Order: sequence, then C-alpha cells, then structure tokens
Amino acid sequence: MHTLKLTQIGNSVGVILPRELLARLNVEKGDELFLTESPDGLRLTPHNPEFSEQMRLARDIMKKRRAVLHELAK
Repeated sequence: MHTLKLTQIGNSVGVILPRELLARLNVEKGDELFLTESPDGLRLTPHNPEFSEQMRLARDIMKKRRAVLHELAK
C-alpha cells in the first residue's frame, strides 16, 4: 500500500506518486494516466480502457469479416 500526498499546483491539486509506483506503472513525467471507477473502488492505469474496448470490438469485426477484408486488400 502506498500513501499519496496531495499538493497545491497552481490553482489545482496534484498527487505525488512515489518513484517505485511510477516504475510499476511503467510511466514517467509527461505520460497520461487514466482513472476509472471499478466495483471495488478507483483504478489507475496507463492504458486507456475506452481505447482497449474499441480495439476489442475492432478485432471481433476483423475476425468476422476476414474474407471481405482480405479481398479489399488485393
């Protein structure tokens, strides 16, 4: 468990993430993080969950329409 400290940054409030947490998330200064609600609380991730869902749907369509896409590629 990590304790995060809130700090004033201009007119906003920011969270300081410890170095080891940044390493576990595989992020660095300037990267984006996504905060989503989950059944057991909040989830912080470097991956956009909406994009992941869109890619899953695209893969399903490509799998179903493989022959059509193959013909279009010719």
